[in-house]
Amino acid sequence: MQLYAPSLTEYKRLKTLEVKVGDLVLGNFHPIRVQTMTTTDTMDTLGTVEQSIRCIEAGAEMVRITAPSKKEAENLESIRNALRARGYHTPLVADIHFTPNAAEIAARIVEKVRVNPGNYVDKKKFAFIDYTDADYLEELDRIRERFLPLIAICKQYGTAMRIGTNHGSLSDRIMSRYGDTPTGMVESAMEFLRIARDEQYHQIVLSMKASNPQVMVQAYRLLVRQMEEEFGVCYPLHLGVTEAGDGEDGRIKSAIGIGTLLEDGLGDTIRVSLTEDPELEIPVCRDIVKRYTHRSANPVIEPVGPLPYDPFHYQRRATDPVGNIGGTHVPVVMADLSHLSALRPEDLKSIGYTYDGASDKWNIADTAADYIYTGGSLPSFALPGTLKVVADAAVKGDRIPFWEAAAYSGQTGASGGAQPGVHFVRLHCSDAQAPEEIPEALLRDPGVVLCLTSDNPHAMAAVRRTLVTLQERGSKRPVLLMSTSAGQTADEHLIQFATETGALLLDGMGDGVFLRAEGGAVQVSGRNYQEQHGLEGLLNNTAFSILQATRTRISKTEYISCPSCGRTLFELQETTARIRSVTHHLKGVKIAIMGCIVNGPGEMADADFGYVGSGVGKITLYKGKDIVKRNIDSTIAVEELIGLIKDNGAWVEPA
Repeated sequence: MQLYAPSLTEYKRLKTLEVKVGDLVLGNFHPIRVQTMTTTDTMDTLGTVEQSIRCIEAGAEMVRITAPSKKEAENLESIRNALRARGYHTPLVADIHFTPNAAEIAARIVEKVRVNPGNYVDKKKFAFIDYTDADYLEELDRIRERFLPLIAICKQYGTAMRIGTNHGSLSDRIMSRYGDTPTGMVESAMEFLRIARDEQYHQIVLSMKASNPQVMVQAYRLLVRQMEEEFGVCYPLHLGVTEAGDGEDGRIKSAIGIGTLLEDGLGDTIRVSLTEDPELEIPVCRDIVKRYTHRSANPVIEPVGPLPYDPFHYQRRATDPVGNIGGTHVPVVMADLSHLSALRPEDLKSIGYTYDGASDKWNIADTAADYIYTGGSLPSFALPGTLKVVADAAVKGDRIPFWEAAAYSGQTGASGGAQPGVHFVRLHCSDAQAPEEIPEALLRDPGVVLCLTSDNPHAMAAVRRTLVTLQERGSKRPVLLMSTSAGQTADEHLIQFATETGALLLDGMGDGVFLRAEGGAVQVSGRNYQEQHGLEGLLNNTAFSILQATRTRISKTEYISCPSCGRTLFELQETTARIRSVTHHLKGVKIAIMGCIVNGPGEMADADFGYVGSGVGKITLYKGKDIVKRNIDSTIAVEELIGLIKDNGAWVEPA
C-alpha cells in the first residue's frame, strides 16, 4: 500500500471487504455500483414508487429514500411491497439523520440504512466544548449505548449500513476536538465503525462527503490510511460530492471529486448529487464509471517512490513565473481555436470577448480565456490587449511559439513575437515514462511553459508521474495541463476534463488548463450545446468551472445546492434557477441553497450566504453559519436574500 492507494501509476482497485445489500454485492473488486436518491415525500407511496422505477430503469442499482421520522420509516414497507409487486427488486436504502428510532424501524424493512455520525446521537449548536479525555470517553459511551440497538437489528435482519460523514454536519464534539477538517470527518466515522467492529458487524460502507472536492478527496484518502493502519482492512467506499448543484457546474464538481478518487482505485459505489430529477443523475454516474470498466490494461508508467508533495494537505507546486503563468498567478486558460481556418472577431465571443463596433472596444467577461492556440495561422485583426496568441513554432509573426518537445532544444531569447523569450512546449508524458528521459533543457530553460499531455489510458497518472519527476529533479517550470477528449456528448467531455485536470489541480499541480475536443455532436440535457454556444464555449466554460471547483481561480458565483429529497420544504430546482438568474453576476460570492436544515448550517459554513427551508413555504436566511432572518415567506425570500447580500456589501449591479 502506497500512502492511500494500491498504486499511483498502475490502475488498481483498492481491495475492500465484501458487503451484501440485498442481492447486490459491493466491494472486493465487484463492479462500481451506481445509485441515487428520491426527491418525493416518503409518505407519497405512489409518487415514491414511480420515481424509484424511473431511477431503476435509468440504471440505478440502489435507491435511497429519506426517513426523517418514524412514520416515514414505517411507510418504507408499503413502498417496498409496491415495488416488489411490480417486479422491481432493486435494494432500497433508508436515509437517517436525527432519529435513531426511525433507523431501527427501517433496518427491519429495507436492505440498507444510512446514518450520519454527526447527528445520529449528537446535536449541533455550533458550540465549542472543551472536553477532558474523561468527558470525551463518556460521550463515546453514550454513542455506543444509542448505536448498539441498530447494530443488533442489522445483524438480525442482514441489513447493511452506510456510515456517512458529511463535512457540513460534524458534531460540536468533533468540531471542538478536531476542528472543521478532513481529520475530523474521518474520526467522526471511525468512532461508529469501531463500535460496529467490536460487535462483529462488518456489513458497512463508508462515505466522506463535502461540497468542496478538495476537502472530500483528502478525507477519503485519510480514511483509507486510517483503516489500513488501524484494522489492516478497508471497508467499501461510497463516493460523492454533496450539494454539487445543477447543470454543467454540478457535473464538473462531482466528476472532480469522484473521478480523482476512482483514478487511484478508490471507490465501490458512487452517487452524483445534482439539483435535478434523480433519474438524471444515473447517466452521469454511468459515464464516470465506464471510464474504469476496462482500465486495467495500461501501457506501463514508471513507478513513483516517496511523494515530493503531501496528498493529505493542499500546497501549490512552487514554480518560477513565465509572464502571467506560474508563481503566485492564478491558473490561466488557453482556448483551442486551431480548427478555425480564418479567425473572426465574432469567434472570440464564445471564449469571453465581445467586440463592439460602434465604440471599437472589446467587452471582456470574467471567464475570458487568457491565451488562444491558433495552430498554423494567425488572426488578421487586432486582438484585445489581454489576449495572447500561441501558434505553431513554424509560423512567423506576432505570436508565442508552440513546440513539440522533440523539436525544442533551448530557444530562449529567439522567439520574437508577443512575448520574446517565451515558449510553449508540448511534452507527451507517455513518451517520457522514465524520469531520466525528460530533456534537461525542458527542466531548466527559464522561458519554457510545459504543456503536459498523455495518450495513456491512465492519462492523469502519467501526467502526475511527470510532474513528480519535475519536483524530484528540482525543476520549477510552470505547467499547463493539456487534455484532449474524444467524447461524443458534453457530459463525456466534462467528465474527462474534470477528472484528468481537476485531480492534479486538487494536489496543487498545474498553472493552467488547455482543453481540446475531437468529434461528436455535443448534447446537454437534450439541447445542442454547439448551436447555442459552440464547442469553444463549452470548453471555455468547462475550464473555468474546473478552476472554480478546485478553488484555484474564482471567476463566477458559486452555488452550494443540495439535490433535494423528501425532506425538502420548497421547490428546490425552480428556486435554485430563480436565485441563479438574479445572482449569477456576483463573482466570487458563494450562495448555499438547502432544502432543509439537515446539512444546511454546516455546509453553509463554507458559503457567504444561505437560503434554507425551515418549514413548508418558509425560508431562513443565513450569513455564513449565523441565522439572520427566520421563517420568511417563500414568495418574498429571494428578494430578502438579495437585500441581505446588499446589506453586507457583496452586491453589484449586473452589467
